[in-house]
Amino acid sequence: MEQYPLLSIVSPVYKAEKIIPELYNRICKSVESITQNFEIVLVNDGSPDRSWAEIKKVAALDKRVKGIYLSRNFGQHNAITAGLDYARGDWVVVMDCDLQDQPEEIPKMYQKAQEGYDVVLGRRANRKDSFSKKFFSRMYNHFYSFFTDTKADSTIANFGVYHNKVIQGFYGMREHNRSFPLFVHWMGFSKTTVDIEHAARYEGKSSYSLKKLIRFASNSIIAFSNKPLYLSIAIGFFLCFVSFSFGIYYFLRYFINRTPVAGWTSIMVSLWFIAGMIMANLGIIGIYIGKIFDEVKKRPIYLVQEKLNFDL
Repeated sequence: MEQYPLLSIVSPVYKAEKIIPELYNRICKSVESITQNFEIVLVNDGSPDRSWAEIKKVAALDKRVKGIYLSRNFGQHNAITAGLDYARGDWVVVMDCDLQDQPEEIPKMYQKAQEGYDVVLGRRANRKDSFSKKFFSRMYNHFYSFFTDTKADSTIANFGVYHNKVIQGFYGMREHNRSFPLFVHWMGFSKTTVDIEHAARYEGKSSYSLKKLIRFASNSIIAFSNKPLYLSIAIGFFLCFVSFSFGIYYFLRYFINRTPVAGWTSIMVSLWFIAGMIMANLGIIGIYIGKIFDEVKKRPIYLVQEKLNFDL
């Protein structure tokens, strides 16, 4: 009878050819203090460098290393999904490959999970990121919290230990608009946090540009909230109320004080303003319709080009 591992460590890989050996060594050293029965699932997310070659090297030396090569870059959270689909552990660790998530913190989170929690998240009390990245992360969480009526925490990301039943619940969520931590929050399993040491990036720089962060934030809000639609309705009613109030005001002003209503500039400004609001609201609706179109096509979340060590 096949013995499943106690721990699966899942990490999406992108532009990390110089990090893979160090990542592997530090994961093994840390996790072996818990158990020898573990697997490391490295998902190459269409990385343009030699990351896959490095994964193949460590996978040839240690059969506990599983490699998944996606056919192209599908994005971090799709790559996490691929890794979780193939992970078999009773407990699963999700971590980034850049070693800002330090493998040495895994035993601390695993020990906390043994107190009866299904999810233990690492809280980065002192983030070793640039000021701009921390600023935009806080802004994203404020916006997301507002639009979804939840409390998002910029000190918490993907790094954590998750019970297999949480991962099983995640299997059923096959939306194309994906955010792993938001899905975990939505499922509602018992969770807690532990403070962890956050490190500076081991090598290179983050692939998340400002444009990508804004796109990810807007996609996450649209995927998890209808509030933008309700806000557009509220703004529409507010503008109707304001225009009606001004109409009454000018009507009374004309008939009581016989004051002529000046007009052309205010009319044109109002027309352009209202037209802009209509276009913006139609744009919001169009984005939602576009996301519905993406979902009904039922295309795969990711495609696998090659796998390593999964036939053992």
